[in-house]
Amino acid sequence: MMKFEIWGLSGSLNTEYEHQMPDAEACLWRRINAFDAACNRFRSDSEISRLNAQGGGVVAISETLENAIDAALVAGEVTGGLCDPTVLPALLALGYDRDYDELRQAKDVHASTPVIPLGLSAIHLDRERHTVELDPRCQLDLGSSAKALIADLVADDVAPTGGVVVEFGGDVAVRGHGPEGNWVIGVSDSLFVSGREPRISLAFGGVATSSIATRTWRVDGREVNHIIDPRTGTNAESVYSTVSVTAASCVLANAFATASLLWSDQAGYHIAQAGWSGRLVRHDGTVEYVGGWPPDEEFSL
Repeated sequence: MMKFEIWGLSGSLNTEYEHQMPDAEACLWRRINAFDAACNRFRSDSEISRLNAQGGGVVAISETLENAIDAALVAGEVTGGLCDPTVLPALLALGYDRDYDELRQAKDVHASTPVIPLGLSAIHLDRERHTVELDPRCQLDLGSSAKALIADLVADDVAPTGGVVVEFGGDVAVRGHGPEGNWVIGVSDSLFVSGREPRISLAFGGVATSSIATRTWRVDGREVNHIIDPRTGTNAESVYSTVSVTAASCVLANAFATASLLWSDQAGYHIAQAGWSGRLVRHDGTVEYVGGWPPDEEFSL
């Protein structure tokens, strides 16, 4: 197994056969470097930073940014707009204007008036011409769906040579089997990994965990989180602290896990209606299971 860290996130890569690892690692870093250049809003020279500063107009974009925007639009569409890539102004209003490692250590973060995101209709992606046009004042943050997409793409790239599992910041993409059968995935409710986390067995698809308790910082004396509710323009409030979802892809799992925090009490219904499974943890530690997710004490291969 290979472990790595980038963008303040940890990740891991593992393959069914040892001989797959060199090419798999090279593929992982090619994808990460391409996404860093295209989608990292904290880089002033990134493609998305230039796009956000454009202020409108049709812009030719790279295949990487095109795929990232398309994945974000899919996430938005399947969640009724709750996963909204136009949240950057709202994040900036909450003080998220620097790398997270810097932000969580800052002591002078102040909030400004909440900003309601413009929504999916403000993004005009043309996949035939490989262009995008943003409405005036529309700015994108693709971080959540982009890391899930990286996991999916790397897994797809490696899968022809054997089984593979890619984990990136709580998002997991699985293709094929591990050395001893299905991959066993641990699901954590926090950033601390004890080795005793609940586990599930998976051979294809994606698993993602979203939380309002792990990526937080203080603004004007109160704790806020990184998930923006596009209906209010400020950070999410939910009856759940953490939601994990399995779906056909990591992008879809990430979308439903994130949206479930905003759906709150209706999350189980939406997960089940989509045909996925979920594990939802309330603030008092109560765990709810949806769509065939195995209870923690009943895990088996």
